[in-house]
Amino acid sequence: MDFGALRKLMVDRQLKGRDITDERVLTVFLEVSRHEFVQEELKSSAYDDCPLPIGQGQTISQPYMVALMTQILKLQTQERVLEIGTGSGYQSAILARLCKEVYSVERIDNLAQGAQNRLKKLGFGNVHIVVADGTMGLEQFAPYDAIIVTAASPQIPGALLAQLEDGGRLAIPVGDRFSQVLTLCEKKSKEEIIQKQICGCMFVPLLGKEGWPI
Repeated sequence: MDFGALRKLMVDRQLKGRDITDERVLTVFLEVSRHEFVQEELKSSAYDDCPLPIGQGQTISQPYMVALMTQILKLQTQERVLEIGTGSGYQSAILARLCKEVYSVERIDNLAQGAQNRLKKLGFGNVHIVVADGTMGLEQFAPYDAIIVTAASPQIPGALLAQLEDGGRLAIPVGDRFSQVLTLCEKKSKEEIIQKQICGCMFVPLLGKEGWPI
C-alpha cells in the first residue's frame, strides 16, 4: 500500500478539511507514519477517520482528535510535555516532533513496553515512558509546560493541575464513561485556572486514584 499517499489524503481531508490550521501540526502528521502504531492486521485502516483497537481494551484515537488535542496545546519547541495514556505511542510521537521532551505514563505494562520499543525503533529518543497511575501524573519530572490526557476522566485530577507550570495548558476529556467534553485548562497561577470547552468526544475511561475506579 502507498502509505505516504494515504497519509497525505488523511491530512488534506480529515485535518485541513476540518479546523486544523497549525502548519507545524499538519507537517508532523505528514511525517509520522501512523501505520507503524497499529496492529498488523489493521495497517490498511491506519489512516481511516476513526479510532482503532490496540489491545487491552484500549484504542489509538481518531487522527482528527489527536490533531485537535495537539493543536489546542500550542506547543513550543523547548517545552516539556506530560502525556497520560501512552497507548500505542502515536500521540507521543506527534508530541515528540513538536517539543523538547515528552514524559508519558501508561497503566498497562505491555502497552508501555510495546510503545517504548516502537518509538525507539522509529528514532524518537525524547519520549520517556513510565508505568504508573496516570491520574497522579509524574511528579518527579514536574512542572510541565503542557499536559495531555488521552482517556476520559470524571473530573480534572488535582495532581495534574498541581504539576502544570504557571502559563501551562492541560487538554483532557471530562465527562461520564460514555460521553465527554474535550476541555482545555490554562493555568494562570495556582489560584487561577481558566477552563474552555472545545467539543464533544468519546474516549476510553481514565482508570486510577483520581479517575474511574479500577
